[in-house]
Amino acid sequence: MTATTTTDTIGGVPAPEISISEFGAQKALGILANSGKENAGVRVFIKSGGCSGYQYGMAIDDRELEGDLIVVDRGVKLLVDRMSLPLLRGSEVDFVENMMGGGFTVHNPNATSACGCGSSFRTDGAQTPDGEGAGGCSSH
Repeated sequence: MTATTTTDTIGGVPAPEISISEFGAQKALGILANSGKENAGVRVFIKSGGCSGYQYGMAIDDRELEGDLIVVDRGVKLLVDRMSLPLLRGSEVDFVENMMGGGFTVHNPNATSACGCGSSFRTDGAQTPDGEGAGGCSSH
């Protein structure tokens, strides 16, 4: 397991590698309580795909893998694998509700652009690499 260490600070307090909003934590704690998995947390990860190049993923996970960053924020254990961490560093997991329903989202300071549906993003402002996410918003 990787220790939670940071070098950035906010008002003299170490900035979290990843965090969860109060409303997001309430929703996550309810889901985790009903999962039937002891000591489970929310795994937040990045995968290639979507119309902008990367997509967010979340899952209930009771495994702590070698190299994972493990952060407990507002009572919720957040797990991030070492490959996803650079793209998620400084992000906040949130839960949003609107007329179309509700769901978890990620507020990511590393994203330089996002697709219209908000499910995929890019970090460098560059064009999406050939073959990645060329299918549009409905392809994920």
